[in-house]
Amino acid sequence: MHTVVVGTSGTTAEDVIAVARGNARIELSGEALDALARAREIVDALAAKPEPVYGVSTGFGALASRHISPELRAQLQRNIVRSHAAGMGPRVEREVVRALMFLRLKTVASGHTGVRPSVAQTMADVLNAGITPVVHEYGSLGCSGDLAPLSHCALTLMGEGDAEGPDGVVRPAGELLAEAGIQPVVLKEKEGLALLNGTDGMLGMLVMALADLDKLYKSADITAALTLEALLGTEKVLAPELHAIRPHPGQGASAANMAAVLKGSGLTGHFQEESAPRVQDAYSVRCAPQVAGAGRDTMAHAALVASRELASAVDNPVVLPDGRVESNGNFHGAPVAYVLDFLAIAAADLGSIAERRTDRLLDKNRSHGLPPFLADDAGVDSGLMIAQYTQAALVSEMKRLAVPASADSIPSSAMQEDHVSMGWSAARKLRTAVDNLTRIIAIELYAATRAIELRHGLTAAPASLAAIAAARAAGVEGPGPDRFLAPDLAAADAFVRSGGLVAAVEPVTGPLA
Repeated sequence: MHTVVVGTSGTTAEDVIAVARGNARIELSGEALDALARAREIVDALAAKPEPVYGVSTGFGALASRHISPELRAQLQRNIVRSHAAGMGPRVEREVVRALMFLRLKTVASGHTGVRPSVAQTMADVLNAGITPVVHEYGSLGCSGDLAPLSHCALTLMGEGDAEGPDGVVRPAGELLAEAGIQPVVLKEKEGLALLNGTDGMLGMLVMALADLDKLYKSADITAALTLEALLGTEKVLAPELHAIRPHPGQGASAANMAAVLKGSGLTGHFQEESAPRVQDAYSVRCAPQVAGAGRDTMAHAALVASRELASAVDNPVVLPDGRVESNGNFHGAPVAYVLDFLAIAAADLGSIAERRTDRLLDKNRSHGLPPFLADDAGVDSGLMIAQYTQAALVSEMKRLAVPASADSIPSSAMQEDHVSMGWSAARKLRTAVDNLTRIIAIELYAATRAIELRHGLTAAPASLAAIAAARAAGVEGPGPDRFLAPDLAAADAFVRSGGLVAAVEPVTGPLA
């Protein structure tokens, strides 16, 4: 099994995905264990002093003015976890919880939190045992960290609350820890607070969304090329010299991808052979690289933000190398929240332009000779009429999901936490948007491949033929009389979601950008 070693200098997106989705094993480096021990010595020294230090010997948030006596501090740390584990609603996905826990461990291992090495090791042990705390949809405002989600994870470390075992069954966390031979932690000064105070949930969801969107943007370039072919469009708009004079990197990459898919096509460039010749294609076809390219550039910015967060130690207060323990505002989720919202906007626009291309394929007045709704016997058959309805409904929801969560703020903690990021909410809606975008691209694929096969006497590009063959092998059926359509669309969704579309094309085109 792949092993991820956690050190003091952060982690990578690849390691997050390996742990969250691939169940990679985690080890703490010797450097991390040494840094943890040094920081803990500083916290212990401060705890022994009579002067109050936030998070070490005081209450939290609006209650920070109270000095807590030594005999109550273990109870204080235990209580913050219990009281903050106040989430409600459906469970969030296992991969999200694993990413959340791993990223909190990443910060703990930095040596800036004051957590004991034994606590960090227990965090790694729980992940390695396949134990997943039950975390709920609602409870984070994206400031002072993803408090409720992280608290539910910390509760599991204490052997309390519920968790999912490696068999997928939810049981009391104490039972699962005992079966795995893991001793529950008894928290000391600052440790409860350090386990709760980070942007780990929203960051984990950002990292996974970026991985999914990278695949989807390549898939969208492929389906846009297939639609261009099916509409007998022109590939001349993809010429690199045209994109060089507006040098947005994403635009150039999308245009190059589409051109690679269309190389050798016998369907493109038939403008003057039709009864109503065109001068140029519609925007949804001609401007596909500009729209998808802008989304790609948005992803590049989001990936830069994610890389900075992955290298960060997010906690409050933090232990500095010179021995100071200082309060700060690094837990605020604004940097992550903004890009999560930005990605949802870009994804909604990509879905919207894909739906417009699909609609054009189905409209006999705009499809340049294709049968109405790509039906076998229009009138008797409805063809893909309602597949486009489904796609339109998905696009409509994506537009609603594109409304920024980060533009909102609701004060909390008796006005001590009077401006929050709502980054967790931005991440949750982006996950839904990514799911919807996958379905939208799948429906364009379904329509475009059928349309190409209805262009009798004309041969599609080799890459297009490879995509069609792979889709058919994956259960995405071709033209014919009306049938129960939902299974076909589900097969197309699974084909795109798994990366099968990109994998089918790249042996012909070479790696897509």
